[in-house]
Amino acid sequence: MEKTATLNLRVNPIAKQRAENVLRQLGIPMSTAMDMYLNQIALVGGIPFPVTLPKAPLSVDADRMTDAELVDKLSRGIEDADTGRTRPAADVFREHRNSRAE
Repeated sequence: MEKTATLNLRVNPIAKQRAENVLRQLGIPMSTAMDMYLNQIALVGGIPFPVTLPKAPLSVDADRMTDAELVDKLSRGIEDADTGRTRPAADVFREHRNSRAE
């Protein structure tokens, strides 16, 4: 089918760059990827992937804690910060990603 329609979109430049990097590795132009996405929407009758909020682990989900549990957890966190019991966030995220990959 001939491509004659034009989309003008404003998107997050970081998300765009990340997507372009992946698509370049796959050898797929952005316009082709957008065609694929639009076709999938039409085929499945909606967004072609789950659109949900991420589930926080119970240990950090403030919505599921009582006020006392939340105050306790925050107090312990402040105490850890005050006493230097901290780790770089990048290390924690890396370990989390690695544990999920195993």
